[in-house]
Amino acid sequence: MKGIHTLMVAGSLLGLMTSCEKALDKTDLGSTPPELIYNDSTLTNLSLNYLYDQNLPTWGGTWGTSSNLSDESYGESKYFEGTIQPNDVADFGTALSNTNNYAKIRQLNMFLEEVSKGALQPSTKNRMKAQAFFFRAWRYFDLVRIYGGVPLILTPQYAVGVEAKEGTFVPRNTTTETYTQITADLDSAMRYLPNTWNTSDWGRITKGAAAALKARVLLYAASPQFNPGDVKSKWQAAYDASVQANAILTASGYKLNDSFDQLWFQEVNNPEAVFITGFNTNSGGQLNKNNGYDNSTRPSYTGTGGGSNQPSWELVKAFPMLDGKKPGESAKYAYSDTLFYKNRDPRFGKTIAYNGATWPLNGNTNYRLWTYFAGGKTVEQRASNTGFYTRKAINPSLAIGEVQFAGTDWMEIRFAEVLLNLAESAVGVDRFDDAYTQLKAIRKRAGIEAGTNGLYGLKENMTRAELFEAILHERQIEFAFEGKRFWDLRRWKLIEKTLNGKRRTGVIINLKTTGVPADFATTRNDVNLDEAYRKYFTISFKDMDTRYTINWKPEYYFFAIPQSAIDNNPRLIQNNTWGGSFDPVQ
Repeated sequence: MKGIHTLMVAGSLLGLMTSCEKALDKTDLGSTPPELIYNDSTLTNLSLNYLYDQNLPTWGGTWGTSSNLSDESYGESKYFEGTIQPNDVADFGTALSNTNNYAKIRQLNMFLEEVSKGALQPSTKNRMKAQAFFFRAWRYFDLVRIYGGVPLILTPQYAVGVEAKEGTFVPRNTTTETYTQITADLDSAMRYLPNTWNTSDWGRITKGAAAALKARVLLYAASPQFNPGDVKSKWQAAYDASVQANAILTASGYKLNDSFDQLWFQEVNNPEAVFITGFNTNSGGQLNKNNGYDNSTRPSYTGTGGGSNQPSWELVKAFPMLDGKKPGESAKYAYSDTLFYKNRDPRFGKTIAYNGATWPLNGNTNYRLWTYFAGGKTVEQRASNTGFYTRKAINPSLAIGEVQFAGTDWMEIRFAEVLLNLAESAVGVDRFDDAYTQLKAIRKRAGIEAGTNGLYGLKENMTRAELFEAILHERQIEFAFEGKRFWDLRRWKLIEKTLNGKRRTGVIINLKTTGVPADFATTRNDVNLDEAYRKYFTISFKDMDTRYTINWKPEYYFFAIPQSAIDNNPRLIQNNTWGGSFDPVQ
């Protein structure tokens, strides 16, 4: 939240150099002669910081938390209604805009070209170019996981005149070629990036962040979406990259944060924060960069927001018990829908806010959340639609007037993902012990009981298929509402199996009309919650998807190149699942 990592371009060089509370100005230096900018390290840094501001992901990643596109939450969408049209997924970008993917790639290519021609010291050039290489890889990764292979534009295009314009009509590269270029850019970034930056530069891309992104990229390339034949060499490449990322980051002091919930509120030198987007608490003006997530996610009456990202019953049921076993499978902890919150994986209570939960908010450490209905009316000002709220990364110390200015940083890649990427790729190359090691580390940090066999509830001697399933389940729990679940289900081509023909579920908790103390509304904060659920509440279930059952279609694993892009570039070929001849798996 503090320092240059807020990455908004400064209104002046003085603002850049004199205060780590100040952020960088959003002024594009494109109108300044390149020879003036790229011969001066301070001005070049300003240009680089503009690229950070343009390319860092928002909270939840490039598609936000995408919780409505999985079993985490709910929300109507064309994706789940099954009515996506060729122009609907417009991430490709064809408009004359500086905000779409190819416009951002052009800016990165221009920076790389101009820095190379400038008079800065070679070491300074290389370090600056390395950060641009990282973001170019990030942009192409965003494209390839959506569409498959795309045109690889690696130098600025200048479409002046008919001949030059025709030169911009570039065909799609294969998916394999696209992945190869992404990894090459990340290798270039790793070659010149430092393991760590000074505190004043906290949040800049490090060698470990580039290695971690490379491991993620190659894990996607090895996953069933891109690797339907389960080619082992792809898994080996992902495993090697994950081992490298883990080694670089560990040597640089990165590790799992001691606290699963408080890790969001340690910023500078947070050992888990590998690739972040910084936010600040400024309340207005050009330096304002608040994250928006906190305000929109907490209950509306505790701030000025709207209670979004509401957990589904499916997510609530997915959390293990305290011994790491699934609900209904634990011999030590019985499960019932009535006492759904009892004896669960500690991450449950740190992710899910439920009726009667103690949830410190607005500086009140004893605050209890109530989401039940009495006499058919909600006891909230506005009821939770699912009966639950998300409490992950919600800052309990903010007062109501401060919530809309929350500055909690977004962690696009945290160290837990590095370990789970390593676990998954290890299974891909039949290194099952490696996978168990990473899973146990994640579960130990979570607070799950080790058990007499020290496996933290994991089944012994799992098969390859069982381990893959266990890792995806662990990711579902560990990364709930972090924008990972939709992409995991998509790269594993499991959306139909998981969701099709179903409707996501919420709960309605009603206060009984008899047997309830007359003063319950005023004494409820002092009641024994188990007793209240047994004696005073009833739980019923409702479908959250009301207009249709979920109907994800197989062609959505590679979306259509927008027709508007094809109209602009006649050399683009549509995907073979959308009427064209381009094979996005090749």
